[in-house]
Amino acid sequence: MKNSNDHKKSQLYYVKTFGCQMNVSDSERIAGFLELHKLKPAKNINEADLVIFNTCGVRQMAEDRVYGQIHNLRLKNKDLRLKIILTGCLAKRPDVIKRLKSKADLFTDIKNFQKNILESKILNLKSSLRCVNDYLNLKPKYSTPFSAYVPIMTGCNNFCSYCIVPYARGREIYRSASKILNEIKKLVKDGYKEIILLGQNVNSYKDGKTNFSKLLKEIDDIKGNFWASFISNHPKDVTAEMIEAVAKCKKVCECFHLPIQAGNDEIIRKMNRKYTARKYLELVEKIKKAFAKHKPSMLYSITSDIIVGFPGETRKQFLDSAEIMRKAKYDMVYFGQYSSRPGTAAWNIKDNISKAEKVRREKYLNEILKKTCFENNQKYIGKNLDVIVDSYKNGFYFGRTRTMKNVKLESKKKNLIGEIIKVKVIKANIWNLEGITTKA
Repeated sequence: MKNSNDHKKSQLYYVKTFGCQMNVSDSERIAGFLELHKLKPAKNINEADLVIFNTCGVRQMAEDRVYGQIHNLRLKNKDLRLKIILTGCLAKRPDVIKRLKSKADLFTDIKNFQKNILESKILNLKSSLRCVNDYLNLKPKYSTPFSAYVPIMTGCNNFCSYCIVPYARGREIYRSASKILNEIKKLVKDGYKEIILLGQNVNSYKDGKTNFSKLLKEIDDIKGNFWASFISNHPKDVTAEMIEAVAKCKKVCECFHLPIQAGNDEIIRKMNRKYTARKYLELVEKIKKAFAKHKPSMLYSITSDIIVGFPGETRKQFLDSAEIMRKAKYDMVYFGQYSSRPGTAAWNIKDNISKAEKVRREKYLNEILKKTCFENNQKYIGKNLDVIVDSYKNGFYFGRTRTMKNVKLESKKKNLIGEIIKVKVIKANIWNLEGITTKA
């Protein structure tokens, strides 16, 4: 590690993040908190005095990566001055704590991160600074200067039978609308072009008289040139008011993420999702009609999540998911092979579908997705669209449309990263578009 003069230098931290966008946002707040206490970011994990693992417990693969990385880190750094903190979805699980108790110095849920790290004194941080009771009120260290995650709630009340989130994060907690709006106003004033609202069940948001639909309208009224989008919402909480708000608001992107998870009613019931395939497809049609009515000249996209291989899912039941995909004609689907999670209701159901069969089912659905995605992408050819540029590599810029289509972009212009520019689409591929910059 470091020599005897290290105590005179600033302590270095490194945050390793696993999982969803909410975890990324949480890590930004962790970084903001640590830098408030005069820690500096390390360039790599092996230089750090403090390593925070912000974990994901959604699938076994992500969990195993945490075990492997913590084990390897401890082998390389046996000096006890290296401190390891485990937070996120795995931090409260007794079996995880038992397995890692000799390797990690602190286990803390994200809600109590600042309180627990100050009380533990593992870094002798000065606690004279006021401890913010709600971690969502911590000022984050945003990952980019143009796109910002803004959590509006945390936790979940749904208890889907396969999901660990309600146990790991607790019940739903909502930020006040005023704090959300103030954060967004400051971001826009500081030049941010993209605001992404986050929540495990983002559309269940409520703050007195302000529900999710009204919050979108209030965000839409904020002055400035920016986009707003949101993830992840639950079909059971999608209302006519919400669909109208998304379709009418000018700054809200024309992308509606609507996780179905399964297309068979019996499997949906076993997942405790509280809707039917028919009700779901009715929502899809209402969304399409709303966009056609309020933004007839604009393209839109509908995306989803599907779990393959839920315990007991027969081939016939699986094919119902394929049928949903054909009817909905998704622009994108994020597939997940079922992974049994300790503590969930489905943990007690035998995971009787082989890994090979889960892989086969995912590939089958992916072939359907390729067709609908390519058909939808063809509609973009010749269109002049707004694109937010987020990277540059090998002579090309890369960005996204308001419908979250990835775009590979040719341009002789410089310094486009972080800008919203006009692009003419000249080619449509299965997974992305290609375009050139235009003058207007």
